Amino acid sequence: MDREGALARLADQRDRWDFIIIGGGATGIGTALDAAARGYSVALLDRSDFGKGTSSRSTKLIHGGVRYLQQGNIPLVMEALKERGILRRNAPHLVQDLPFVVPNYSWWEAPFYGIGMKVYDALAGKYGFGHSRVLSREETLERIPTIETDGLNGGVVYHDGQFDDSRLLINLAQTAVEQGAVLINYAPVTGLTKSSDGLVDGVRARDLESGRELELRGRIVVNATGVFADEVRRMDDPTAAPVIRPSQGVHVVLPRRFLPGDSAIMVPRTDDGRVLFAIPWYHTVVIGTTDTPVDRPELEPRPLDEEVDFLLEHAARYLEEDPGPGDVLSVFAGLRPLVDPSGGEGETSTISREHVILVPPSGLLTIAGGKWTTYRKMAEDVVDHGAVLGGMEIRPCPTRELNIHGYHLNPERFGPLAPYGADAAAVAALERHDPGLADRVHPRLPVTAAQVVWAVRAEMARTVDDVLARRTRALLFDAAAAAEAAPEVARLMAVELERDRGWEQEQADDFRALAAGYRLPAG
Repeated sequence: MDREGALARLADQRDRWDFIIIGGGATGIGTALDAAARGYSVALLDRSDFGKGTSSRSTKLIHGGVRYLQQGNIPLVMEALKERGILRRNAPHLVQDLPFVVPNYSWWEAPFYGIGMKVYDALAGKYGFGHSRVLSREETLERIPTIETDGLNGGVVYHDGQFDDSRLLINLAQTAVEQGAVLINYAPVTGLTKSSDGLVDGVRARDLESGRELELRGRIVVNATGVFADEVRRMDDPTAAPVIRPSQGVHVVLPRRFLPGDSAIMVPRTDDGRVLFAIPWYHTVVIGTTDTPVDRPELEPRPLDEEVDFLLEHAARYLEEDPGPGDVLSVFAGLRPLVDPSGGEGETSTISREHVILVPPSGLLTIAGGKWTTYRKMAEDVVDHGAVLGGMEIRPCPTRELNIHGYHLNPERFGPLAPYGADAAAVAALERHDPGLADRVHPRLPVTAAQVVWAVRAEMARTVDDVLARRTRALLFDAAAAAEAAPEVARLMAVELERDRGWEQEQADDFRALAAGYRLPAG
């Protein structure tokens, strides 16, 4: 991906774009990919980095949603399970099968959850990842050797999908570009333009790097800004009633010793009625999540002390070694873009995760709600609607069978570079041509200088945050180590981007300040 080339195309385009998409998260980039793959002209702008918000802060699961099964939302579960299977087929380098164990401490839990998981298996049909079954106490301990043994009777194992959210997002962006879409980050939309009859027909934007003002015309403008969707809707209509009710989900990251096997733990019901996961993720363990209503969306949400306490307390109930604040490597929060038809009544945990498409008289198309697993179907629905609204030729959706950039059936052969899939060879080639690039940026991080260079050259990384939070996952792996690595990453990026020492220092300082929010207070 070439940012300068994308900027030039945006500035030089004289004809109307078929689709102008605001927002570079999973929904926006998924929509850009779908529309471009159908042959429509596509421009996408994001005010920050791709996936800076919710799309890089998930529980790292591509799943049907066991909780939605409990709620009786069978259609959503079936759709998600189908999309889970499609995504594993199209991006096998980033989506893998993960066994989950539901530990049983009461006599009734094994038959109760065993039946529920058989239903889950049946709903998946040909898209299933594996069959569930009841485990003995010994089998449960074999899979989860660090499980709390006091009162343990056994367990139930079922299968779901795991992924790296921001790596998948970057690969989706690369695929969209390969299909002809023009994507650019750090270009906030500052306003909408309208035709003489009051229809939205374009956007005004500003390139934050150059300060250049942009004006684009399009047949359809798509608002895919997630938790910030109401802000864009108010650009169109200042009196628009809010439809988004954001909810915060917090995760803590622990050392792998707390869950050393290859299976995850699923707790079907916490004190607040949520599902809790403990998931092996790379060389760490992710514990999540919470569901806390928030008044106003922010690009960098911060976890509340009580949310962290809640997660550690529940983790301690199911792990033999009780994790404490001193064990936490990183803590991160993401905001769910829930569409609330109730006007703010009731718990956010009960709000459906189904997506909604809104089209006011102005024609601004807003896509809201949904979940990572169903991003492709959401995008298909958006493009179907947009093509009709924009008076465009109706073309079939090809993304069910479209391999995503990096596609590789055996990524494990690339070792630490496995998440890059087919790109791993190119990253490794950088290290061979310049052995210094094989050095790690920090002893505690599995991130090399070559990965930093690759992120700038091929993945449109523009800041230290882009590299350490999203192109690699260093900030989530170990926030303290990431902060210590910031000056070296800034130095490497400055060479690639032709920036001066002042930029280096500013980038390192900014990232260290950001990383402080991912660490728990000492003591």
